[in-house]
Amino acid sequence: MYKLPTLTPTRSLNAIAVLTSGGDSPGMNPAIRAVVRAALHSGIRVYGVQRGYSGLIIGDMDEMQAGDVSNIVQRGGTLLKSDRCAAFKDPVVRKQAATILQEKGVDGLVVIGGDGSLTGAHLLATEHNIPVIGLPGTIDNDIYGTDDTIGFDTAVTTALDAIDKIRDTALSHENLFLVEVMGRNSGFIATQVGLACGAEMIVVPDFAIQIESICFQLAADHAAGRGSSGIIVVAEGQQAGLTYRLAEQLKGHQQDAKVCILGHIQRGGSPTGHDRVLASCLGAAAITCLRAGYNDKMIGVDRGEIVAVPLEHVVNRNKPLNPQLVELVNILHR
Repeated sequence: MYKLPTLTPTRSLNAIAVLTSGGDSPGMNPAIRAVVRAALHSGIRVYGVQRGYSGLIIGDMDEMQAGDVSNIVQRGGTLLKSDRCAAFKDPVVRKQAATILQEKGVDGLVVIGGDGSLTGAHLLATEHNIPVIGLPGTIDNDIYGTDDTIGFDTAVTTALDAIDKIRDTALSHENLFLVEVMGRNSGFIATQVGLACGAEMIVVPDFAIQIESICFQLAADHAAGRGSSGIIVVAEGQQAGLTYRLAEQLKGHQQDAKVCILGHIQRGGSPTGHDRVLASCLGAAAITCLRAGYNDKMIGVDRGEIVAVPLEHVVNRNKPLNPQLVELVNILHR
């Protein structure tokens, strides 16, 4: 279980706002629920902002009560909706958002989202001195400063469920299946999924790849009878079509590989118990930290302890993928 922060309140808050931004992730709803009810428990009014920063810059927010977040803990997606707001990159637009918050009497903001969303939170906090707390809500688990992110466990579980079904066909027909999972810039999902499903190989953007050498290795393994699962997990990468290019080159090595793109099913679905607990703890901790005077922080997890990390450190650093896990996939399939 998580060790929650115990902090002395130093700031009196009249009202806060909460928003979800960027790509949705399973567990955002439990996080919203925790923020709302923890704030109300402390006598703080709560505004729910619709559609992330897009809603914030036009003042699209409504006051929320405890009943508004009833029976959402098990639901995927986000009750508050989400959006990718390119306009928020403009300092003039951020100033407009700050003015709206001040006019509403909001003296604290909780932002739930990934790297881009947390970058916006950091800029809003530093430019306008508005107390802002960020929560890492992304299936990619690529946020620096936290061991885990809201939605990652559910995305991995969803992908594993699909791969277990695909494997039945792969084994029955003795085919290779290239299963593409999400991860444009990082291979956390691919690595976790590949290790858990017993994949023959994983392909991730974190490390340089040569398609020709991958094809040669797979062909050599199968010729030597070392292939087992028939599953190769591929992170989508920045350039579309990587998985199909890999399949075409495998055909040149007499390897008939089928392609299966899992796509957005990884974002949806009921959050796992792990993500519900993580989101609930982080959401409640966000209120504790706001009341303790914290600002410009992200609430994350470090070895089971809930911690507050400066957003400046979060948005300017990349979270490295553990190369030992990547190598372990290669070791265990042989």
